[in-house]
Amino acid sequence: MESKETIRAAKVLILAGGILAIGIVVGFILAGNLSLSPITQAKETSVPAVTSLDSPFTQIADRVLPAVVTIDTKRTVDGDGSPQLNFEGPYGDFFKRLFPDQPNQPKTPRTMRIPSSGSGFIIEKDGRILTNNHVIRDASDITVILNDKRKFKAKVVGSDPSTDVAVIKINADGDLPTVPLGDSDDVRIGDWAVAIGNALGELSGTLTVGVISGKGRTNLSIVGGAPAYQDFIQTDASINFGNSGGPLLNIHGEAIGINTAINPSGEGIGFAIPINMAKHISGQLIAHGKVTRGWLGIAPQELTPELADSWGLRNVSGVLVASVSQDTPADSAGFHVKDVITEFDGRKVSDVQNFRLLVADTPVNKKVRVHVLREGQPRDIYVRLGERPDEKLLGRRNAPPTEILGLSVEPVTGDFAKQNDIREKTGVVVTEVTQGTPADDAGVTRGDVIKEVNDAKVRDVSDYNAAIDRAKAKNPRKPIILLIKRGDATQFLAVDPEG
Repeated sequence: MESKETIRAAKVLILAGGILAIGIVVGFILAGNLSLSPITQAKETSVPAVTSLDSPFTQIADRVLPAVVTIDTKRTVDGDGSPQLNFEGPYGDFFKRLFPDQPNQPKTPRTMRIPSSGSGFIIEKDGRILTNNHVIRDASDITVILNDKRKFKAKVVGSDPSTDVAVIKINADGDLPTVPLGDSDDVRIGDWAVAIGNALGELSGTLTVGVISGKGRTNLSIVGGAPAYQDFIQTDASINFGNSGGPLLNIHGEAIGINTAINPSGEGIGFAIPINMAKHISGQLIAHGKVTRGWLGIAPQELTPELADSWGLRNVSGVLVASVSQDTPADSAGFHVKDVITEFDGRKVSDVQNFRLLVADTPVNKKVRVHVLREGQPRDIYVRLGERPDEKLLGRRNAPPTEILGLSVEPVTGDFAKQNDIREKTGVVVTEVTQGTPADDAGVTRGDVIKEVNDAKVRDVSDYNAAIDRAKAKNPRKPIILLIKRGDATQFLAVDPEG
């Protein structure tokens, strides 16, 4: 028999061997996980830089920058562009001492050419370029500068102030690079957004990156004039003066919009025209040199929660027919004031801006089905759309009643009335009066509550618009008599639409 000491020694050896084996295994595991192996380290140092860390925006820049252009324009204006200093007036001696080298200002204006700069991008190899209308508006001279510094004179193919879209063309030798056009309907909030353009009018080829931060932005007040049809994409990719007309791109380098507007008082807020709208407009401009739009002949109005509740409409989305102009497609089809339009040609109607876009984008002479609620009851109206007349020809005839008189109104249940402590159950409250308009001349002021129009009771905005429309149709030259309540007193005011 083996001695106890021999057995004990064998056990110690076995235990030590086991611990050593476990340590070796654990060491290999740790070395593998922590990349501590000398062999592994040697292999990694021989591998090139990881391509997944390369910026995806460099590929976009390489592909798109050659097709983004700078657009320099000159506008002919009257005047010399400098402040008019009156050396003959009561402060003449003061101005002469302050500006001793300044000559007297000419009594007759001089003609000058004012330069400005914007952006654009090539959409056809033959040199057609997409940009903003406001970039080339009233330009007497247009110069396009390519990314390779070549310069070309450009001609206007067509422009559309109502959407702020324009197409210009240059004649260059050979095929030109183009920007691929994407699908703005597929854009989602949070998607990457890349803006390229001539930032500040002097930094051509500037690329900035952000995300899509909003869609369907409307009713924006834009410096220089807001387009009538708005459906802007909002982005926080930096857009500056001079970027107007350049492309807003997705992560694939496809144009999803035309950079158009900024908010001078904010940061990270820029707006672009959706490329689908731009494609539709530019196609018409290229084919016909102008844009034709569908036309109904009604004045749509937002269906506010207050109006919907008063008429017992629950969970209804749509627009209210505030007025129907005579001898228009809507008049012939049988639309009524107070109809609530919920669907147009199979598409849901959400608000006035959405509805106006749906109508405008519908081909002229197309017969469409319009679903309405009339006194709460559903019905379908079939109407063949006409062609929207030129804005100048529409004039007062088809302007909403509030625009004809020069005032704006809201329900007495709205925010303006609450903020101004107006406690009327019926009528409409005047929220704005434009200076120099018929309403201003007659003495209408903000806060007035209109109770009657030509002896017709006014319960809400719909009643008011309908009464104004009837008065205009009956005798457009006759003054319209308003019964207004101002404070605790009432009075009649005669408003002459002819001014």
